[in-house]
Amino acid sequence: MLVASCRSVVDDAEQITVKTRIVLIMEYDGTEYYGFQWQKNRPTIQQEIETAIYQLTGESMRITAASRTDTGVHAKGQVVTFRTSSSTPLKNFITGLNHYLPVSVAVKYAFYPDDDFHVQHSVINRKYEYYVLNSTTRSPLWQRFAYLVPDRLNLVKMQDACQLLVGEHDFASFTSTDSVQLKNTIRRVDEARFKKENGLIVFSILANSFLTHQVRNTIGALLEIGRGKMSTHEFCSIMEQKKPGLAGPRAPACGLHLVRVNYPRPIEEEIYENL
Repeated sequence: MLVASCRSVVDDAEQITVKTRIVLIMEYDGTEYYGFQWQKNRPTIQQEIETAIYQLTGESMRITAASRTDTGVHAKGQVVTFRTSSSTPLKNFITGLNHYLPVSVAVKYAFYPDDDFHVQHSVINRKYEYYVLNSTTRSPLWQRFAYLVPDRLNLVKMQDACQLLVGEHDFASFTSTDSVQLKNTIRRVDEARFKKENGLIVFSILANSFLTHQVRNTIGALLEIGRGKMSTHEFCSIMEQKKPGLAGPRAPACGLHLVRVNYPRPIEEEIYENL
């Protein structure tokens, strides 16, 4: 009887320590934050989410995200995961966390992933969009989320230059000079194009992963082509030189949005068909 009782206590303890993995789809306005990743004495998206989880469950933890967005960058489809021993129902994680999160950060959807799901390693590709307000007057509604460019832009030449990005290339020239120690600067771009939408010029780029400041340096160079200050040949030469910091000028963070993180189906359907 004593052995059985001891075994029962051990079983109970094991059950208590079992943790459930949860995946959240997040949306946020990154204007007031120093990026996603936690930083000491600076407001970050990660800090806001972890604080909200603690307020909801009483658990202190580190979360993991699919993409570490930079200072001032926004997200519509950031993917975050963590483990919890809380018995809080899944739907209550959405309403509960949104109760504690600031108005600039929100949980849009939550689900339990399969055992083989990894928020970073399972990613097929990530999609970013950069919003350009091509206008001679500013917009109070878009000033936090789009880059105001009053110059006349040649969208045809910008679109043509986009095609040079598609495929697997060494994008060293499009990363920052502080990333020179990065061993591998080869990335695969599946799509790069411009479109006009809601009075904006939208640059969208889909790639397996991105180098530091790659998208902002890329759009900066493409805008120079649109202004007539850089030729497509010069853009191609910048790519071929593979020298960090060569592309640019870097566009401001306000126009950059992490739109979507794509995973193998049915995970992808699970996420985006429920948003």
